[in-house]
Amino acid sequence: MQESKLNYLSTIDVFRDLTLDDLMRMDRQVTMAACNSGKIFFMPDERGEVLFLLKKGRVQLYRLSPNGKKLIVATLGPGAIFGEMSLVGQGMYRTFAEAVDECMVCVMSRADVAYLIREKPQVAFRFVEALGERLTETERRLEDFAFKSVPARLAGLLLTLAAEQRGLVVTGFTHQELAEMLGTYRETVTQALSDFKAQGLVQIRRKQIVLVDKVALRRLAEE
Repeated sequence: MQESKLNYLSTIDVFRDLTLDDLMRMDRQVTMAACNSGKIFFMPDERGEVLFLLKKGRVQLYRLSPNGKKLIVATLGPGAIFGEMSLVGQGMYRTFAEAVDECMVCVMSRADVAYLIREKPQVAFRFVEALGERLTETERRLEDFAFKSVPARLAGLLLTLAAEQRGLVVTGFTHQELAEMLGTYRETVTQALSDFKAQGLVQIRRKQIVLVDKVALRRLAEE
């Protein structure tokens, strides 16, 4: 069990510069936890500083409007950092964090993070690097919301999801979930997908979208 936990820690990107002795110290201090799909890690207005580092699975960050409409802020994969930790400038800002599927996370307290920042500057740099990448992605999404049509944003999203799944098939997402990721309505996404199908850009199956013409989709995503 200890060897397995050490392996998990050693493959988390922000810890890649640590020595075996450093990792063994962390092994004694931090917690690795397995979580089922639907687990809520964090809710708006919760107090307490805890940082989660995602080793396995996907976690969805989302917000709810006063009338219950859901907007997915980000879908995080292995290596991502989320939680509330002012030491590294990480905040949830009225956001929910929910496991999309089975997850494995490393849970760090404020004391754990403070020790690493103080004693291991290279880890502090990795935290800044990871959060900088998140900020860049957020800014890109805001730009897309402001300047691109729903079909262009949907084409870009499908290309991104297919790349993450390492193939030409986007699987595991309903039209409602895609709409929530784009900040639009399910009916709008369904219509756009129907148009893509009619144009020969995709094939649509149950919870599967096959990218038939990536070149045309990429061209559309850049409009």
